[in-house]
Amino acid sequence: MANNKVIAVIDLKAFYSYVECVDRHLDPWKTPLVVADKERGKNTIILSVTPYLKSKGVPSRLRIKELPKGFDYIYAVPRMARYIEKSSEIVNIILDFISEDDLHVYSIDEAFLDLTSYLNYYHKSAYEIILMIINKIHELTGLEATAGIGPNFFLAKVALDIYAKKEHNGIATLNMEDVKTKLWPITPLNKIWGIGERTQAKLNAFGIFNVEQLANSNLLFLKKHFGIMGEQLFNHANGIDEADMHEVYIPKEHSLNIGQVLFKDYNKENIKLIIREMCDDLASRLRKEGYKTSLVYLFIGYSKEGGFARQMSLLTPTSNTETLYKALLEIFNKYIEDYPIRRVGLSFGKFKPNTNQQLSLFDDSEKEIGTNELYATIDKIHQKYGNDSILRASALTPDSTQKERNNFIGGHRK
Repeated sequence: MANNKVIAVIDLKAFYSYVECVDRHLDPWKTPLVVADKERGKNTIILSVTPYLKSKGVPSRLRIKELPKGFDYIYAVPRMARYIEKSSEIVNIILDFISEDDLHVYSIDEAFLDLTSYLNYYHKSAYEIILMIINKIHELTGLEATAGIGPNFFLAKVALDIYAKKEHNGIATLNMEDVKTKLWPITPLNKIWGIGERTQAKLNAFGIFNVEQLANSNLLFLKKHFGIMGEQLFNHANGIDEADMHEVYIPKEHSLNIGQVLFKDYNKENIKLIIREMCDDLASRLRKEGYKTSLVYLFIGYSKEGGFARQMSLLTPTSNTETLYKALLEIFNKYIEDYPIRRVGLSFGKFKPNTNQQLSLFDDSEKEIGTNELYATIDKIHQKYGNDSILRASALTPDSTQKERNNFIGGHRK
């Protein structure tokens, strides 16, 4: 393979619904089970459907009201703690075969593996190693997996997304020599990892409808109209992806993260309440772990497609909730566009021990000390009596998700 790299990506098939079926001793290939909380109403998004329903044409992402008639559906309320537990089991199984340095957990049901150094170690091909791993996953957990193999992240992911489902063992390989025959014919473009509906529409407007046309486009033209993403689109269309798992995909330092998918569209005004509540939660976790942060990160995802992810360095490390919220709002106000919002993510990084308090020359020191003492007291009450013991008044408003999230993991019941 090109660059002497061998990258694989493993995906757990219909993960949430499969876990629910295995726990209920049901066959996922014969059971009309959907993972969704009916109590949230007919507009509730279904997180997963069984392979049986997929085989009958039911899409994996839809709302309860969109479910086709004619099935006696079993509704499984999402259990995020259980899914995290099962995901951890899968990771531990994979780590029986490769080093942690060669594993990147991409999502709860998907992971990239760098197999380059294991071909000689096992005296097996990449295909044989992956087959060994997914067979062990099935043996120990009852779950099924598919996989893609390639010389880089992108081609491995395309092999998984486009071709693995067509293979008998659910494993597909895409090499550089396959680019013209297997990658270039792909259309529509949003089948490709990293291309969403809006990017596809923009490319279509320029007369680009398949990957071959994208690969043969003028690079300067793409960079002019898509910025840095234009170069990535061009490289990917030609099978090139220089990302290194050990340098790019694995965080180099500890960070704290929080995110949620919202169950209705928010606008650029009422979303500030959600950012405020999430900042409260993450700042509390920061103080609990004994840190101050000098780097804040904000992600906003729009309902249809797109969004932004930006970070800001702070002059002075802090664990003060108000200071952190102001920094997040500064990022928000600079980059937000007037589109409906459905996803929000926050992250803090570049930590220092939260020991001696360093006050800013530009702030009211007495006020800052008072605020820090107030939040320290609130933290203690939350730890002793629970997160619902003290809430902002805004938690009682219709747009708030605070009380619900206090009893949920990842937006779903524990």
